Order: sequence, then C-alpha cells, then structure tokens
Amino acid sequence: MADPTPTTTTGFAGRRVVSLESRRDEEMQRLIEKHNGEAWVSPSMREAPVNDDRSAIDFAHRLVGGEIDLVILLTGVGVRMLVEKTERHVGRQRLLDALSDVPLLARGPKPVAVLRELGLKPTHRAPAPNTWREVLSTIDQSLPIANLTVGVQEYGETNPSLIAGLEARGATVDRVQVYQWALPDETGPLEANARRLAAGEADVVMFTSANQLNNLLLVAERLGIDQDVVAGLKKAAVVSIGPTTSERLRAYDLPVDIESSGAMGKMVADAAAGAHAVLQRKSQLGAILSNATPKDAMTEPGQQAETNARQNELRDAVAGQPWADSDFLRACRREPVERTPVWLMRQAGRYMPEYREVRAKTSFLELCKNPPLCSEVMCTAVDYLGVDAAIIFSDLLPILEPMGFDLEFAKGDGPKIHNPVRESSDVDRVLDLASVDALWFVVETVKQTRGDLPSHLPLIGFAGAPFTLASYAIEGGSSRNYLHTRTLMQRDEGAWRELMQRLARSAALYLNAQIAAGAQAVQLFDSWVGCLGPADYRRYVLPYTKELIDSLDPSAVVIHFGAGNPELLPHIAEAGGDVVGVDWRIELAHAWDRLGSGVAVQGNLDPLTLLAPRETVEQRATALLESVAGRAGHIFNLGHGIVPQTPPENARALVDCVHGWSR
Repeated sequence: MADPTPTTTTGFAGRRVVSLESRRDEEMQRLIEKHNGEAWVSPSMREAPVNDDRSAIDFAHRLVGGEIDLVILLTGVGVRMLVEKTERHVGRQRLLDALSDVPLLARGPKPVAVLRELGLKPTHRAPAPNTWREVLSTIDQSLPIANLTVGVQEYGETNPSLIAGLEARGATVDRVQVYQWALPDETGPLEANARRLAAGEADVVMFTSANQLNNLLLVAERLGIDQDVVAGLKKAAVVSIGPTTSERLRAYDLPVDIESSGAMGKMVADAAAGAHAVLQRKSQLGAILSNATPKDAMTEPGQQAETNARQNELRDAVAGQPWADSDFLRACRREPVERTPVWLMRQAGRYMPEYREVRAKTSFLELCKNPPLCSEVMCTAVDYLGVDAAIIFSDLLPILEPMGFDLEFAKGDGPKIHNPVRESSDVDRVLDLASVDALWFVVETVKQTRGDLPSHLPLIGFAGAPFTLASYAIEGGSSRNYLHTRTLMQRDEGAWRELMQRLARSAALYLNAQIAAGAQAVQLFDSWVGCLGPADYRRYVLPYTKELIDSLDPSAVVIHFGAGNPELLPHIAEAGGDVVGVDWRIELAHAWDRLGSGVAVQGNLDPLTLLAPRETVEQRATALLESVAGRAGHIFNLGHGIVPQTPPENARALVDCVHGWSR
C-alpha cells in the first residue's frame, strides 16, 4: 500500500482507488481523477433474468386470486420484469387490477417510476435512504401487517433482515425473485482489481452496490485469492454508498470506514476527504493491537495448580507500572490494602450536570463513537468523585453492530434492535467478529482515557456477557420476561449453542483489544442473567461464559458481574473471574460465604440508597464495610449502576465515607 500518512491531504493525494462501478464506469473514472486519485475502475455485474419463471407465475396467480394482502416493491427493474414474465399467464389487465387492489409499498423512486409507466401509484413510499429499515418504519407507522400475507418483490437475492422484520411483526412473507446479479461478460478488469487487492496495492475501495462485493469475492474465489482479497479490503479505506451496501460489507466482517449517501459524485468527494484520516487510524490501531498477548501464549486460569498462582500472575503482569500497587489492583489480588478501594458503576452518567450538558449536544451513540469526549466524560467523573478506578465510557451494545444487528438508541426508549434473532435460522446471519476494526472507537477510547487519567489510577474496560448480549439480540430491546430468549434457548439448543459461542468468541476478541490498548481490568456484565435459575444457568450459560473468560489475556483482572439472582453466585464464580460482582439483593457477607475465599468480591450497596439523606448513605455504607469483617479482597461498589435521579453530592459523600472509614 501507499504511505498512509502523506504530507498532503488534498483529495486522494495520489492514492490508488478501486471502484467496481458498472453502469457509469467512465464517469467514476473521471470523478476519481478529478480528486487526485489513481483510478482503477472495473465493471463488476449485470442484471440477468432467473432461469425458471414458475415462482413468479405462481406468485402472480396468488396475487390475482386475492391471497396476498400487501406488496412491497423493492426495485424498478424487478417490477417491470415481474409484469413481463407473468402477464401472458394471468392476463396483463388482471395483474394490474390486482396490484391496484392491494396496498403497494415502494422502497424508492425507481419502482415508483415503473408503476407510473404502468398506470399505477404506490399507496406508500419508504423515505430516503430507501433501505429495509425505512420499509419497516413505514409499515410501523401506516401499515399494520399482523396476520397478513405480504408479498415481497426481491432484488437479486433475499434480504434476511427485511424478512425477519416482517415476520417479527406477525406477517407471512411471500417472496418473488425475477432477476439476479451476474458477472459482467468481460471479467478481466475485475480480476485485475482482485489481484491488486490481494497484493495490498489498493488504498481506497468504493462500493456503489452491495452486489459488487458478492461478485468481487466470487471472482477472487475462482482465482484462489479470496482470503488475500479480504485482507486487502481490511487494510484499505472502504467506502460505501449507503446503509444497504454497508450492511453487506459487515455481513462479510469487512469494515465500513466511510458511508456516504446520495449521488456518486458526493460519494467520491466524501471518500477523498476522509481517506487520509481512515488510513492513519488503521495504522495506529494496528500498532496498539500488536501489543496483545498471543492467544497460544495465554495460560488458562482454570488450570492453575495453586490458589495463589493467579495472584502471582496478576502481580507480575503489572510489575513496575505506576498502578501496580494501587488499592484497587491489590484488592483484586486479595492482598492487604491501605483503604478499601471504591468505584461506582455508571459513575459517569446522567446524574452529573456535566454529562447532561454533553448529551444535550450529541446523541448517545455519537458520544460512544467520540473517544476524546468519552475520556473527558469519565475523567470529569473521576476527578469529582475521587474514586480508585475508572471504567471506560461506552455501552454494552455497540459490539452487536458489526455482528450484523441494526442498533438504534431511541430517545426515551433505550436501545432497539430492528432485526432481532427470533428463529433458529436467524442465527446464521449473526457474524463472528474476526477483527475489532469496526469497534476502533472503543479501542481508541481505552487508549485516550488511559493517557488522560492520573498514572496511578487503574482503568477498567468492559463488555456484555454472552447471555445478556444474546437476550438483547433476541428480544430486540428491554424485556420483562425474556420470552423470546428463553423460547429459543429451550426449543433449539443447537442454535442457542451456536449463537452463544459466536458471542463468546467475539466478546473475548473485543476485551483482549481493550486490554492491549491499556485496560488493567475488564468487567463482564451479565445484567439480565438473573431471569434464570441455577439449572438453566449451568446448562445454557456457564459453558459459554467460561469459554470467554478462559480466552482472555491473563495480564488483566477479570471482574464477573451477574445481576438479579443471588442463587447463581456460586455458579458465576465457577464460570470464572478474579472478582465476582454482587448486586444488592443479598447481604455481602452472606454472598462472600457462598463464594468462598478463592475470589475477591465487589459490591454491593443498593444504588437507591444514594437518594436518601446523606446520614443514611453513610450509615448503610458503614454497615456494609463492617460486614466485610477484615477479609482481604473487597472492592466497594454499588449493587448496580447509579440512577439518574442521584444527587451528585451524595455519590461523592459515599466515596468519602468509604475512604474515611478505612483509615
């Protein structure tokens, strides 16, 4: 590849730019060269009718027969081909009359234009950017589809997220496909670009259609260089024209470094403006991750012959570092401390006016993807509270985006996943992360926060545990009874196993990247696991959580926090972790007795105590500290996160109380 950090950032600055544009390849060539790029343009696809018309003819008969209640039209080419292929079998006018008798939802302007040619008008039209998400949003707003049969005119291939979304809303889906994407008649230029990618010669790659990627990888496979092409794509700055194309790239675990929208000219301009920063970031991320402990060099905590071997391993890992003998890390190793260390879950959050001021200017997801701002938010909280450890500012769910889930943080509603896993077959579209490129902002947040914190203060990274991530992915958001999760878990244990293993492997990769970037400890949040009893936990959760923990870089402390059911505590400890977090539903001394002396314990003041008068806060904190009875290995924390209504001064008073009692 060319030097990723040239002295000039004017346009592409001479970088080598691959485009797979087919219809407007000459225009694309001119646009790239206009922005000072070396253009490598190769047509990659053409539209070709499917060989067998029977499915389209059968669909037309069902439509004319009144068996279809709503038709979703995804492409103009598909609408035209559907009419052409079926009109002589059912009658053109009968077909058009049938289409006019049912609601028609057009995905974008092209099917609208073809309908107009046919003398028809869509009942509804999905707004820009005209993806399956807007189709589902339009249905939610205007077209209830529960217990209806919905016809879907597909474009080249099935969109599983759209189908899953329709079925999740109670529809029966009747799909019809009338054309497919084929390779161009002349594949030589496409093969040449595949070889360039495999050799690492491309700096920027632009996709104007999801199917361009399919055909590129098909040609690469035929040439026997598919793995090298994927590696070349991951090194380059990858540019997508919109959400549909981005989704396809992520489905192959490929990065979407720049997502543009609208006209091709804007896409090229966006690519030229952003390529320099993307390539610079990738170079920096590669340097960070080169420090990760190789997986085959890791020791497995569960195989330690002596109970103190793990303590020695943790002590040796931080020897000579300014945080090595911090009270927090000493407590994690179950060593004597000068004073009980304390930090608070959600210590940077909505209860702080400084945080609310930041959130008034940016969305939650935008904040999570802004490493300097994430560091500022956390460091502000640390300075105010005087805690003994910091935890990065992020969220449990961004990891699900590169795994194929459409995540939105809706104002007032919390996180929403628009394409949840509901059927066993849906597990096949959940991606196993092969890299953390798409989560670069979290890795950079760790690095930035580590650099901004006082040098003696340990930093904690975190991730959701497999069960909690699976529950979000299946329920599509928060839940009271976890109906869909527990149904899939018990109905198809094979599908459940596959989902949990993918989540465990991905979370381990994610946490190891955080450790490499500068985290001294990582916390695994199993916030929803309390809905299960001990037997179900041991069968459906413990093996996968243990697999994750056993895969982590042994240089970092592992805190394992499972909320909601104290009966799970011994099993949570068995799954692994140097520290077990305890929620407020059990007395700390009782919890520690159940856990035994082989782990440190974190917790566990009821977070709502912080809403009480200061005297009550101090009284209850003191009682909890006294219940520890001098046992080594206690980290004071809440039994869950700080609630937004908490007076900030009460949180600071709690920290002062813990420190004062310990002197």
